[in-house]
Amino acid sequence: MKSTHKNVYKEPLISCCTEPVTGFFRDGFCHTGDNDIGLHVVCAQMTEEFLEYSKSQGNDLITPKPEFNFPGLKAGDFWCLCATRWVEAFKEGFAPKVKLKATHEKVLDFVTLEDLESHKA
Repeated sequence: MKSTHKNVYKEPLISCCTEPVTGFFRDGFCHTGDNDIGLHVVCAQMTEEFLEYSKSQGNDLITPKPEFNFPGLKAGDFWCLCATRWVEAFKEGFAPKVKLKATHEKVLDFVTLEDLESHKA
């Protein structure tokens, strides 16, 4: 499947991950729409450090939640994160690496390309 959305390089957005299936629309892409209040646009590779940080901030990404079709994440998994959560983790020193060609250009409303490139996966 091909996306009509653009990544941070203004190129066609590539898939972030299908194992587990990520994205606000659960289609493997970090694209967004009107109902995506959190802007799940950052394709990030999970680390133990980030997962624990996110849990400490009230967003447990480790525990499976089958009722939401959420498998629970482990280090090494790629997942579409909310733009503001990634920026918050970046400022606190816990930001995970980013798959830039799978990260939606909308994140550039919150962070510079240079900061994202400093965390390139």
